[in-house]
Amino acid sequence: MMPLWLEIVLPIVTLLVGAIIGFFLSRKYFKSYLEKNPPINEAMVRAMMSQMGRTPSEKQVRQVMASMKQAK
Repeated sequence: MMPLWLEIVLPIVTLLVGAIIGFFLSRKYFKSYLEKNPPINEAMVRAMMSQMGRTPSEKQVRQVMASMKQAK
């Protein structure tokens, strides 16, 4: 039989340690995910349009960026 104070403190400490470990693991995962799959930016849109044989105007680039933000 555990003392009463230990029955109260142990679950709280375990929860805090789990939350801290979970935070750092999810942070590491998210950073590696963003390195592998960077969010698209205007330079990438221009490069894709150039590869398709189009010369993008600033208006077209902004339209593509706006449509991508709406799709999220």
